[in-house]
Amino acid sequence: MSSFSLDGADLTTDRLVLRPWSGAELTAVIRDARLAHWAADFPAEGDRVIAGVIAEAPEGPAEYGHRQIVERSTGLVVGSLGLFWPPRDGCVEFGYGVVASRRGRGYASEAGRALVEFALTAPGVHTVQADVELSNPASVRVLEKAGLRRWSGDAGTARFRITAADLSRR
Repeated sequence: MSSFSLDGADLTTDRLVLRPWSGAELTAVIRDARLAHWAADFPAEGDRVIAGVIAEAPEGPAEYGHRQIVERSTGLVVGSLGLFWPPRDGCVEFGYGVVASRRGRGYASEAGRALVEFALTAPGVHTVQADVELSNPASVRVLEKAGLRRWSGDAGTARFRITAADLSRR
């Protein structure tokens, strides 16, 4: 198991804080505005899509839903990740993105491990899964480092997952 702590709604790892999106941050992304606590290349296109999805959710952001990835050393938002909520048959899908200026530092794997472990504590959740294009080997490595294992796929896409039982065997 990786090391993370839950401080209020934030998840904290060695180098990151995984913080729920605020309404002001969602509005800024949707309106293409800049906030001082964002890395220069945040938000990326995926962050814009997710902000729109969160803003349109009638129930609002879920406790186990999407979060911003904040670099503890600088306080800057450097990406986002989340779980597509609510669970379906005990399963949630996991997605993530780190801005180009912060890639290669292991942030996606570190954040992913913490969020996956947190998700598997949610009532009614026993599996976290993600799909990845095989043409993106860096993303494949992120999922593997986050503890997910390939279980199916086709010529272009692989499906990864981890279950609560897998996590307890670590």
